[in-house]
Amino acid sequence: MIIYDHHLKVYYKDVDKMGIVYYSRYFEYFEEARTELLDSIGLDVTSIEKEGVGLPVVESHCEYLKGAMFEQKLIVKASINDIPRARLKISYNVFHDQSEEILARGYTVHAFIKQSGKTTRVPNLVLESIKNKI
Repeated sequence: MIIYDHHLKVYYKDVDKMGIVYYSRYFEYFEEARTELLDSIGLDVTSIEKEGVGLPVVESHCEYLKGAMFEQKLIVKASINDIPRARLKISYNVFHDQSEEILARGYTVHAFIKQSGKTTRVPNLVLESIKNKI
């Protein structure tokens, strides 16, 4: 299992009129954590794209357990639990930084596609980076 802790703060732009993080922002938090997770194992998005491969989200899910609030500090724990076969699944747990209470959890599933838009095998660069860390 590969885990990365992404720390962030909730800004005014992230909340609704009640001061609670707007539901779609969690997917932005997931994206930030995913980018940092991949970068931490040597898989920055640019290097994957240089291989001629895109990594679009083909499925996403978020379960909202308790609303994060304006100015709270959060930790998004992003993880890769399995070596990808045709798709890459990344899981996320969002915690309040101080209480460690879980606020949301979810996942994204990514396909590997060529520039033509057709699916392709998992690039060796991705497989090797993940295999070496799991």
